[in-house]
Amino acid sequence: MEFFEVLRSRHSARKFGNKEVEDEKLLKILEAANSAPSAGDLQAYEIVVVKDAERKKKLVSAAFEQEFIAKAPVVLIFLTNADRSSKRYGKRGAELYCIQDATIATAYAQLAATALGLASVWVGAFDEKEVAQIINARQNTKPVSMLLVGYADEQPQLTPRRKLEELIHNERF
Repeated sequence: MEFFEVLRSRHSARKFGNKEVEDEKLLKILEAANSAPSAGDLQAYEIVVVKDAERKKKLVSAAFEQEFIAKAPVVLIFLTNADRSSKRYGKRGAELYCIQDATIATAYAQLAATALGLASVWVGAFDEKEVAQIINARQNTKPVSMLLVGYADEQPQLTPRRKLEELIHNERF
């Protein structure tokens, strides 16, 4: 799929079919996340892949009862790795750059899923301590995003976007 078509095609889907995501596609998604730019090229993030039904049910609870999490074939959880970033960038690395790294990787994974004909939705509303416990997160990592991936069982409605004139300030193009 051409890049701008990927951008036009990406919409949040919260209803997934029962079809599993093929390992080859999941690997391509993870490779895309791995290719994301990061501060100092440190890749100060980790990714946990969750497919287990019991763990997904626990994630529903940790994410304030967002039931659709349990129905997604794959949940990718992106965590910061503050230690990797702080070694070079100190406090700013630990408090900002590692978060940016993890979220950029999430965005790359989401676009890759779209390019592969899969649906996804980004989940950011959750209790990070509870999620960390469910996935046995390593010390000094913090969950910042979940990306649910699967085959859509719905046609998500398009949502309106802001006009560029509302987003762009000072300079005109």
